[in-house]
Amino acid sequence: MLPTLTHIALHVPDLDACIAFYRSFCGLRIVHERPGKGARIVWMAEPGKEHTFIFVIMPGGTQKHLADDDYSHFGFALDSRAAVDAIASKAQAQGCLIWPPRDEPYPVGYYCGVRDPAGHYVEFSYGQPLGPGAEVKSV
Repeated sequence: MLPTLTHIALHVPDLDACIAFYRSFCGLRIVHERPGKGARIVWMAEPGKEHTFIFVIMPGGTQKHLADDDYSHFGFALDSRAAVDAIASKAQAQGCLIWPPRDEPYPVGYYCGVRDPAGHYVEFSYGQPLGPGAEVKSV
């Protein structure tokens, strides 16, 4: 059997702020919580994907300061361009929009970028060959 990617674990400087961000922007919910690492460890997942892929977030991290041209990010697919625009508007109002909505050639699609409270970049896209809105094209 080949390895299967099941989770990403992050130390973050403000656990509650990150929980609120990933709930509000990404629709993730807490699926497991336990004491650990001096405070608590939280598992978050998309509804229905609790046994497929999770974010593990823990206190104790340092604030990330990514360069403007650093495109390291977590990617979330949305089901329409309007949904990308809505996320971008919400992020702009909250002061965390880093990449305004833009169109790029296939397979990138239409996307925007948002900074989470720990400084990680999060992309919200439509029209990639992944997730909702995926087009059937060869990569």
